[in-house]
This record gives sequence, structure tokens and C-alpha cells, in this order.
Amino acid sequence: MPHNQKNWGFGLCFLFLRNVKGFRWNHKRVCRIYRDLELNLRIKPKKRIIREVPERLAVPTAMNGTWSMDFLHDSLECGRPYRLLNVIDDYNREELGIEADFSLPSERVIRSLDQIIEWRGKPILLRRDNGPEYISDALRTWAEKHQISIQHIEP
Repeated sequence: MPHNQKNWGFGLCFLFLRNVKGFRWNHKRVCRIYRDLELNLRIKPKKRIIREVPERLAVPTAMNGTWSMDFLHDSLECGRPYRLLNVIDDYNREELGIEADFSLPSERVIRSLDQIIEWRGKPILLRRDNGPEYISDALRTWAEKHQISIQHIEP
């Protein structure tokens, strides 16, 4: 091994000795010599990302206190993707509505919420993530019109 290539790993040393120098040594012999010469490279430990502890979610005390909304994604056998909108009452974990379609824009989300509110009554708080359907102005103005506060969860 050339003296200026101290940062070569075992694989490069083996290929250099085999292909460039022409030695017919097998990899076990080269590995043994490589370790005996203490050429092993230090394996750097992965740096751990220190994450902030998220706030605990408030536990609702009554029905229609807090609703959670989220999307699920899947695809058909032919490969065409579809989405499911799920609305859940956080107090008793009751599924209030499931909307399935190939495209669910914010107007469709609002229509689904209006149907659930007509049947069940309106919530005090609507918990959701930062999906494109949820951060639209249409949904924000709809929530203001119905006096429903919106809470974004952490990603």
C-alpha cells in the first residue's frame, strides 16, 4: 500500500494489492495483515439528533371537545393512489367520518366537516397536521365562521 494512502479501507487495499501489484492473496490473508498492521480505520459514531420533547396533548373532557383529522394514503392494484380523510372524536375515540377519493381538496374536506357537524354538532377544537388541504385559507375562514379553533400538531 502506498504511504500516502493511509485513509484507504480494507476493500481498497485488497483491490490495490490484487489488481495493481499483482499479488494472488485471498481476502482473508489481506484482512489478517491489514489488522496486524493496525490499519483499521476508526468507525465514527453517528451523531444523535437531540429532539425537543413535544408537549403532551390535552385530554378532552367531553364529547365534541376536540376532533382530530388526518389523511391516509394507499394505492389500488393498478397503481393509482387514493386518499382517506379520517375525522375522530378524541374523547371517546369514535370515528365520525371517513371520506375516500382519488383527490380530496380543501372544499371536499369542508363539505365532509359540514355533514359531520350537521349530524353530531360542532367541536370546540379541531386538531390537524400541516397538510396542504388543512393550511388553505378556505378551511381557516370556514373555522373562523363556525367559531372553531384550530390546533396544529407537531410533525
